[in-house]
Amino acid sequence: MANDIVKVKKMHKRKKLNLAVKRDLQIWILSRIILVVIISISIALFIMYLFSHKRIDESFYQAHITIRRVSDLLLPVILASGGVCLAAGVIFAIFFPQQIAGPIYRLEEDLKSVARGNFAQIFRLRRTDRFHSLAEAANLALDRVRKELRQIKQEVDLLDQDLEGGKVEEARERIKRLKEYLNQLKM
Repeated sequence: MANDIVKVKKMHKRKKLNLAVKRDLQIWILSRIILVVIISISIALFIMYLFSHKRIDESFYQAHITIRRVSDLLLPVILASGGVCLAAGVIFAIFFPQQIAGPIYRLEEDLKSVARGNFAQIFRLRRTDRFHSLAEAANLALDRVRKELRQIKQEVDLLDQDLEGGKVEEARERIKRLKEYLNQLKM
């Protein structure tokens, strides 16, 4: 009955905001977003300043007949600044994801190559790309796998030599060591 009980790991509650994780990446993304917001606000304020800084003369006195609310006067300014901010946001939305998606795509393709059995693969990113720490971690993991595979291959080659030479006891000993070694690996 005790074997039927499944152990459940306690789930840790994740923080909604954790700036300690990949701090450099978070600061880089946040700085880009803040920069776009500041540029958009600056452009909107500049447009509003240009419209509001016009000289008041006879045309304004004639306009008081048709303009009943301040919103009637500011509507074109608000629409113009909103359009500029929208354009800046669209440009940002088009180009910013490429700086993240490109390196992720390259890492994903390299991982697919490894999944197809290419253990000679090396994860490389351009110097200006983000996620270098992820590529380095993948390379470290793959180096470990290569080392383990080399060791297993070496033992299998020696096992073949023992069997061809009729050294049955040595072959059994190598098989025993291989099994122990494989049992040490977590799979």
